[in-house]
Amino acid sequence: MRADRLLSILLLLQNHERLTSRELAERLEVSERTIHRDMEALSGSGVPVYAERGAGGGWALAKGYRSNLTGMKTEELQSLLLASPPAPLRDLGMGVGFEGAIAKLLSALPKTMQQSADHVRQRLHIDGAGWHQSNETFPYLASIQEAVWQERKLLIRYQRDSSIVERLIHPLGLVAKRSVWYLVAQVDADMRTYRISRLIAAQMLEESFVRPLDFDLASYWDKSTQEFKAALPRYPAQVLVKESLITRLELERYMKIASTKPVANGWMEAEVEFHTLESATELILGYGAHIQVIGPDELREKVIAEAQAILCLYD
Repeated sequence: MRADRLLSILLLLQNHERLTSRELAERLEVSERTIHRDMEALSGSGVPVYAERGAGGGWALAKGYRSNLTGMKTEELQSLLLASPPAPLRDLGMGVGFEGAIAKLLSALPKTMQQSADHVRQRLHIDGAGWHQSNETFPYLASIQEAVWQERKLLIRYQRDSSIVERLIHPLGLVAKRSVWYLVAQVDADMRTYRISRLIAAQMLEESFVRPLDFDLASYWDKSTQEFKAALPRYPAQVLVKESLITRLELERYMKIASTKPVANGWMEAEVEFHTLESATELILGYGAHIQVIGPDELREKVIAEAQAILCLYD
């Protein structure tokens, strides 16, 4: 594994220009003594690595030294970075491999292309885990994208309840969630998310804005998504369900199984969480005789009333 570690050190130094022994040791999960031995090995193999002493010092490569990756255009690099979003790969246990591959790719690029790649990743995020499919249209997407790229202020108008609201915003990034596009923007000191299909006007202004240095688009979107899910309504219930149905129920969008325990004859007792009384009733009726409500009483009564209404309809 030492050869892999030496390559990792080389790539880290190409990406970060200068790192201390402690920083390298922490990133590679080895001792500082091991880092010193690795540096001797790199130097002995002809890699121009040297140490700078004092405050702000560390290990660095000779100016101008790097392995070259030729023949790749900026547009090709951008499409590659956006084609494989990290989140789904992390779910498959491949997140570390993806980030490692990106690090190797970036380290071999000229500095100008590295900056271009970072520019794209901070302004466009692809979220592949969709809530639902959509046929929405986005007539202002092109102008919004231009404002994001050029860091120009946007004047937008959108419908809110019965009124039309106008806002002057700083567009920070775009997020694609399946076929739905969102705009992440700064409004005064707050961060807001706008569904682009709901905008009724978007005008890019000549005035530019200063992008927050600590803003990371992917991190903001992950946090925002978690907060949205946490704010959804919750309706707890207890049900009896056929054991063969558990795997299918775990995939339901509007139902979460908190716990289960076997009872008898292939049935399971489950603590579940729906969003609302109405959605719970619809979902339970959809599974017919394979789910029986234990509680609460209002859910039992509503399911029974709906079932009786169905019988009357066909009587």
